[in-house]
Amino acid sequence: MSSVLYDLPGPRAIARNRVLGVVTVVVVLAIIGLIVWRLIATGQFSASKWDAFTYTNVWIQFGLAALRTLAAFGAAAVGALALGFVLAIGRLSSRAWIRWPVTVVVEVFRAVPVLIFMLLLYYGLPVLGIRMSPYLAVVVALIAYNGSVLAEVIRAGVESLPRGQGEAGYAIGLRKSGVMRLVLLPQAIRAMMPVIIAQLVVTLKDTALGFIITYPELLYYARFLGSQASLDSPIVPATIVAGAIYIALCLLLSFIANQVEKRMRRSPKVAATVVPPAHETTDTELLLAQEDPGFGPPRP
Repeated sequence: MSSVLYDLPGPRAIARNRVLGVVTVVVVLAIIGLIVWRLIATGQFSASKWDAFTYTNVWIQFGLAALRTLAAFGAAAVGALALGFVLAIGRLSSRAWIRWPVTVVVEVFRAVPVLIFMLLLYYGLPVLGIRMSPYLAVVVALIAYNGSVLAEVIRAGVESLPRGQGEAGYAIGLRKSGVMRLVLLPQAIRAMMPVIIAQLVVTLKDTALGFIITYPELLYYARFLGSQASLDSPIVPATIVAGAIYIALCLLLSFIANQVEKRMRRSPKVAATVVPPAHETTDTELLLAQEDPGFGPPRP
């Protein structure tokens, strides 16, 4: 028996897949158990390590750090989406003097790691007499990198559409800007929405790189708290708490983005217009029309 895409596995393949699944689960659980055992053996779950989280001020500082993370992410996400649209339109331009420079910019921004962008903006620009705050350096670096990635995503979405979509827009009198704005981009965004969501989640996680240039976000405060000897240096508990907050933020972002995607995929209900079929002249009608020119459907 086979399906459209592949041959269905037989009894031996099913048994082998089950064995591999069980072995994989056992190995994963063993690794998790080993990690938990080492954490317990080294005293990472002792009361002294978690005593810092009994203070209200610690949670307030974690909340402020999370807000700073969201502030950097919000500005970077909006800027990356805007830059992605601009660069994608430039990449799709029919004019070579626009397309080639934009292509170079996109490839350079995609090739340079985000951390190097941040280091250049925060430590390199002061050499040229330009000073940038840690927040601005983080945001600009995230916009440059993720905007170039989103530009390629949007471009791929537009080019994946059937050519008839654009030709239909030109046929009804739209210019290229109108075809792009009203016909191609809306469909491309719907098609590539899962990839756009995934890239925005990456943008949120990349804000953690800001701690290297002293931007006080979640990871920065977790590292600061973990280095406090007066609190028994709770680096592992602080990292666990920060990681849990990152997971919660990513899940929240994914939920919101999925809701937006579902709303965008709901096509409006348009009343169907029934067009009567054109009249087809039969052989009998042709014979009658030859004998009586007045016979047949009225002429327009």
